[in-house]
Amino acid sequence: MNYSELAPAYIRAIAPYQPGKPISELERELGITGIVKLASNENPLGASPKAIEAARRALDEVGLYPDGNGFALKDALVNRYGVTHDQIVLGNGSNDLLELAARAFLTIGDKVVYADHSFAVYALATQAVGASGISVAAKDFGHDLDAMGKAAVEQGAKMIFIANPNNPTGTFLSGGDLHDFLRALPDNILVLLDEAYNEYLPENNKYDSVSWLEEFPNLIISRTFSKAYGLASLRIGYAMANAQVIDMMNRVRQPFNVNSMAQAAAVAALGDKDFVQQTFELNRNGMKQIVDALGTLGLEHIPSFGNFVSFKVKDATNVYHRLLELGVIVRPVASYAMPDYLRVSIGLETENEVFLSALRQALGEQE
Repeated sequence: MNYSELAPAYIRAIAPYQPGKPISELERELGITGIVKLASNENPLGASPKAIEAARRALDEVGLYPDGNGFALKDALVNRYGVTHDQIVLGNGSNDLLELAARAFLTIGDKVVYADHSFAVYALATQAVGASGISVAAKDFGHDLDAMGKAAVEQGAKMIFIANPNNPTGTFLSGGDLHDFLRALPDNILVLLDEAYNEYLPENNKYDSVSWLEEFPNLIISRTFSKAYGLASLRIGYAMANAQVIDMMNRVRQPFNVNSMAQAAAVAALGDKDFVQQTFELNRNGMKQIVDALGTLGLEHIPSFGNFVSFKVKDATNVYHRLLELGVIVRPVASYAMPDYLRVSIGLETENEVFLSALRQALGEQE
């Protein structure tokens, strides 16, 4: 018997998400050490020492279930953003939040709008509940808000996913453009604004989306501690929205979806503003280092507001594999309909230079 046939057709049709190659896997495959991984948009500084210490202290109670309501972390978020406890839901990473929104509000036959070249999990979360995705053509590798709004209204979509900054392209939508989009959209269409890379925005690009929640009860804002806060392996994120929306998301959430170490670390990380500022400055300097070098090499790149940059290179697949052989892991993005591009995360200055040296060697071998 083919047991896969027992699953619904829309589940069988899913192509599983492919994460960045881990260092241990490349070490096993090639038998090399000293590998530099710049594939998964991780914080090269790791996590705040305060967050690490908080997680260690939480280990003393590892035999107990975590706080299923995440009171301490929600309290810290309430103090930071001025929302209420019932406007917050915690997730096992922001991916969990995307899936909670889909499971809470979508069913077979519903339609969802997202942009070409946007985060793969939007399509996966949509498909996993039997809804249909509408991928709208990008504008300069970013979101075409006018086209997305039109598609949502004309095709009767129930939800729109928007990433800002977007992954894997790094493109950015201004707060003014987003606010205008929300104001023009019917309030029966939910908008999930994925701000996983929010902390990397320069001061002159920042906008206060949280203040829009009262004006737009159809808005869901998701954020994560995996990127600038450096807690990727602890898997913790949060969403803020209208209390009725959060209530529905909580109804499909696993009772203990965020562990105690993650909650404790997130509280400490949220309070360590100096670490986040250090992360921001390192990223900004590293971005310039890589972008300047790409220009010297004559390679096009997509201007990025995240902690990564996608660049165009001839024969991207072969360059990717050659970089692996040279001990550098970047991310191919052919699955995002960008077959001529590779995405590189911003690392430490020394890691960036290792990547650039390997890239020069790989490109030189093409000539």
